[in-house]
Amino acid sequence: MSDCHGLGDCEDDRMQRIYEYVDGALSRDDLSEIKAHLETCTECSQEHDLECLIRSVVRRSCQEHAPQTLKERILDRIGHIKAAGSVQADV
Repeated sequence: MSDCHGLGDCEDDRMQRIYEYVDGALSRDDLSEIKAHLETCTECSQEHDLECLIRSVVRRSCQEHAPQTLKERILDRIGHIKAAGSVQADV
């Protein structure tokens, strides 16, 4: 893999810099540098776009809520398990 102008010549290094960029975890100077790089490097730009797409899909998928009845059943079951455990512990 070719050197990505300061992003590293290893895919792991390059991807880490892209993750940091997407997370907003870089300094202002680094953000500008990565943004400029993404405008000129097709390979890194595609990796960036893919990461953004994946995050978008995950974010949309995580907005569903479990039914209230499921929550109640789980809490009820936890209560029964705790009660049974305390009875066994007393024996």
